[in-house]
Amino acid sequence: MSQKALSMRKIKEVLRLRYDLGLLQNEIARSCSIGQASVHRYLERASAAGLSWPLPEDWDDRRLNELLFPAAPAGGSPSVRGPVDFGAIHHQLQSNKYVTLQLLWEEYRQSQPEGYRYSRFCELYRRWHRKQDVVLRQEHHAGEKMFVDWAGASIPIYDRETGVAQPASLFVAVLGASSYAFARATLSQDLSHWIECHVLAFEFFQGTSKLIVPDNPRTGVTRACRYEPDLNRTYLEMAQFYGVAIMPARPYKPRDKAKVEAAVLLAERWLIAVLRHDKFFSLADLNQAIAKLLERMNQRPFRKREGSRASLYAALDRPALQPLPAERYVMAEWKTVRVNIDYHIEVDRHYYSVPYALVGEQLEARFTAHTVEIFHRGKRVVSHVRNFTAYHHSTVREHMPKSHQAHLEWTPSRLIHWGESVGETTAQVIRTILNNKPHPEMGYRACLGILRLAKTYSNPRLEAACRRALQAQACSYPSLKSILKRGLDGQLTLAQEPERTSPQHENLRGGHYYQSPTKLVQ
Repeated sequence: MSQKALSMRKIKEVLRLRYDLGLLQNEIARSCSIGQASVHRYLERASAAGLSWPLPEDWDDRRLNELLFPAAPAGGSPSVRGPVDFGAIHHQLQSNKYVTLQLLWEEYRQSQPEGYRYSRFCELYRRWHRKQDVVLRQEHHAGEKMFVDWAGASIPIYDRETGVAQPASLFVAVLGASSYAFARATLSQDLSHWIECHVLAFEFFQGTSKLIVPDNPRTGVTRACRYEPDLNRTYLEMAQFYGVAIMPARPYKPRDKAKVEAAVLLAERWLIAVLRHDKFFSLADLNQAIAKLLERMNQRPFRKREGSRASLYAALDRPALQPLPAERYVMAEWKTVRVNIDYHIEVDRHYYSVPYALVGEQLEARFTAHTVEIFHRGKRVVSHVRNFTAYHHSTVREHMPKSHQAHLEWTPSRLIHWGESVGETTAQVIRTILNNKPHPEMGYRACLGILRLAKTYSNPRLEAACRRALQAQACSYPSLKSILKRGLDGQLTLAQEPERTSPQHENLRGGHYYQSPTKLVQ
């Protein structure tokens, strides 16, 4: 049915109720669901047109409309009420929070002095706006959804010594059916605080809902998408621990989480605004003050219905919530890592070993405050005790290749013992090389090379070569190899160099000159 036909039907009903039943104007207005001013206007026009009830049978809606709302006489001034661009008006309201409908109407009247009055202007705008976006009213079932978000405003926490303020963020959670709310202040909006606030909210509500409806924060949603958002691995693991599902709101669709938007607004008004004159020096003091105001806010009676958030929570949500697990969730972070060529992965600047066969593979590391677990294709391959020493290694021997394990078996004592199997002089050369290095490991390669010379030249020759090297103070692998190659190990003693004598000259006094005290007197 068209709007015009509906209007004519209501006008006829107004005439019937007035002239046939004799009802008062306010009674007619309630019966027809229209304003009393409209009833007065219809009756006034009917009286001016000389109408009575019942209307003649041959009258139709067009004739009644022409009689009640006659057209302007020919030659009269045309209507000056041009069309209003409500789309542009709506855009200005959405783009600037300081622009109001009152301001836009005043600007409209400046351009059209004979235009609509303010009440009619607002009525037409609201009628236009209702047609633009049909809204599905959400039905919230008891214990079904918990909406979560960060409040836009923050609360300052001051340093006692410097007086510098640090903003504290406010986390808000609200149950869908009862609107029972929880709030908690944190020093940041990072992942650890995000998870901690969820755990505290579950404990505050004494149970868990079936669904969690967050916005799309980076801490909880890795990639925001209208249809299939990617959830943070830690956030998803927390939800699995508590047996709940996460259903992020669609991006740029605040109506998906209208409950928490209203709760955030309420928290900003009844928590942040109330605490604006107080000065806090610790997060604990701030949360203690928030807890008191939160209880008062939840106990506050509704304006348009009976009860409060607390009473609805007790009657609806509390019995329907899922029970909490026996233990609290332990915060664990996930990180995608790739195994380096040294079969170690990096977590928080510390390196943990994995089986060397996984070199180059992409793994997942799950780390808590105490452990680091490493997974390959969903299967845990190793677990380490968490180590916070930066740029150090935590290595399991079994993760090494056999060659690397054998290399670790070469200790200074083992090399010296092997040298003693050749001879005492060879062992002395090994000790000398290891002692002359800043770290003994730096001499392992040279010692192994010297010991392998015994396989080529025999133990006795290597022992003799080591004896000659000690006499020449040339304890190194190249020197020993050269001695054996040139056959110098057969020379038991080094060739003595001839004693050097000074040339004779009359001006050379000699050492005896300085021994005689009489020379000092001359």
